[in-house]
Amino acid sequence: MELLHPGKQKRVLPDELYEKLDRFIDDLNIDLKDPRKKGHLIQVLHGAQQIFGYLPREVQEHVANRLAIHHAEVSGVVSFYNFFTTTPKGEFTISVCMGTACYVKGADKVLEQFERILGIRAGEVTEDQKFSIDSLRCVGACSLAPVVMINDKVYGRVAPQDVEKIIEDCLVREEA
Repeated sequence: MELLHPGKQKRVLPDELYEKLDRFIDDLNIDLKDPRKKGHLIQVLHGAQQIFGYLPREVQEHVANRLAIHHAEVSGVVSFYNFFTTTPKGEFTISVCMGTACYVKGADKVLEQFERILGIRAGEVTEDQKFSIDSLRCVGACSLAPVVMINDKVYGRVAPQDVEKIIEDCLVREEA
């Protein structure tokens, strides 16, 4: 499938990632003449975020061109849903649950400890791109409160004094 405006985009991200996204979109067999094509937008954005790790403007514009829709429509969906992000994530994405049960049991102290040790605030990435920190509303594991997720791994009943060991475990996993 051809881009509608291939010359307009200034890309910084690797071409091979765009090629992977194009293959993903092509596999969806989206009919660009079908007015319901926007129904594929969220699925395409999930695929794009999985490939790139986040959805910067250049990726949003690429998706808009591929689906023959305006960038504002893509940007509106990205900004509406909190599971889409426009900032890069670290190799290890630390998500601290701030739901009621976790908060009551000290999740704010756990978050502060991650921020102190890594030297970044929630929503930021370390300079070496290894760690990013986010806070979430609820991960649905209230019986394990406070809960921290690092990528897909869940840590339950986390106390501030556990944070340094959790970070060390990540670095050991990286070396393995």
